[in-house]
This record gives sequence, structure tokens and C-alpha cells, in this order.
Amino acid sequence: MNAPDLNRRNFVKLSLAAGAVAATPSAYAQDKPAGFTLPALPYKAAELEPHIDAKTMEIHHGKHHQAYITNLNTAVAANAYLQGKPIEDLVTGLSKMEDEAVRATVRNNAGGHWNHTFFWEIMAPAGKGGEAGDKLAEAIKSAFGSMDDFKKLFGEAATKRFGSGWAWLIVKDGKLKVVSTPNQDNPLMKGIVPDSDLGTPILGLDVWEHAYYLHYQNRRPDYITAWWNVVNWTEVEKRFSKA
Repeated sequence: MNAPDLNRRNFVKLSLAAGAVAATPSAYAQDKPAGFTLPALPYKAAELEPHIDAKTMEIHHGKHHQAYITNLNTAVAANAYLQGKPIEDLVTGLSKMEDEAVRATVRNNAGGHWNHTFFWEIMAPAGKGGEAGDKLAEAIKSAFGSMDDFKKLFGEAATKRFGSGWAWLIVKDGKLKVVSTPNQDNPLMKGIVPDSDLGTPILGLDVWEHAYYLHYQNRRPDYITAWWNVVNWTEVEKRFSKA
């Protein structure tokens, strides 16, 4: 057995161990007494093919995302301070949590839940995500020079993120900026990520290996290039307008 085959086998084994698939569609907030639940994908897992394959989507959504939710619910159930708080409050209030172990657990798992829910929503089947509207297109041109220049800068941030993490397009002080965060951190985590990387995310790309390894193996740049075909610009535009 060659190394790529072994890596793929190990990836699948680890993915299957990450958590059970939740069948219930969910809200983004805690639902007493069930806690947080897995949001349904806004499209079928196979509808992002050939750019993101169905098996990766099934494992990524149903196993990895569910694992973050399961771990988060366990932490919430054991800590009255966390109970009843929406996911946004948990993510933005990390620096206020005095218990380091609790803060680390919430950082990883609330971050994972928020990031992935965001990620599913800013993608759409190829050809159905529209294009950047006039206001967003103009803001991108003003900040980066052109759409191509923006994609190049964003791609570099995603490619150069060492290990696991995310690349983001954020609105900061009324302007667009590209940033990158490690692991399941995001630009809402005041007091956790550097102040220079804080802002309102309107676009984000998951560059953890579980997001692309089954199809692209170690070819992260190929995954990033293909991903642009499934960006839901209509949703990104809405988030830009709100920000």
C-alpha cells in the first residue's frame, strides 16, 4: 500500500470517529434542553461537485461539525455560565471566561460550530451563487485593486496558513481586509485573536485537511482554486450590506 492510500484510509478512520451524524435540522442558537444542534446543509452534499466531492461534504458536515457540537453541548451542560447563551456570545465572550480549560474547550468547539455554519451558508452549487454585486465589487476594487488581485491575496492567506485554520474576508472599520486565523479561531474572538485580525466576517474558507484531503490530498492550492466556483456571492453580498 502506498503512502497516499494509507493517508486516505487513516483520514476516513479519523473522520468516522469524530462524531455521530445528527439527523435533526437546527437553529444556530441553543435549543433547551437539547443544546446546539447540527444545521442542515442549504444544498445536497453532492451539489458542490466536482469542486468539493460529496463524500468529503458528508464527513465534514455530518462527522466533524457534529463533533464540535457534541463537545460544546457537553461543556455547556457542565457549566451554568454557558447555558442559554447563543453561539455568538460564546465566541465573542471567550476572553471573559476565567477558567482556562473551559475557555479552551469553548474556543475550539464553539469556534468550530460557528465557523462551519458560516462556511456552509457562503457556498452554493456551481452557477447558483451569483456574482459580487455592485457595492461589494466596488469595495473589493477599492481595497485590493481588482477581483483577481483580491482572489490572489485571499488564496495566499489560505495557502500560507500553516497547519489548520481559515482565511477570511472581513469588514473592519468600514473597509475590507483579508486575514487568516489558526485552528477554529475567527475574527469575532476579541481578546483571543490579534486586534488587527478582528472584524465582521463576510467570506471564509476552511483549510483544515478534512475539508479537502479525500479529493485533493496535499494539493491545497488546487482546492482553493476550485472553491471559488462554489462561493455564494449573493449571501456574501448580504453579509457585506449588514456589516
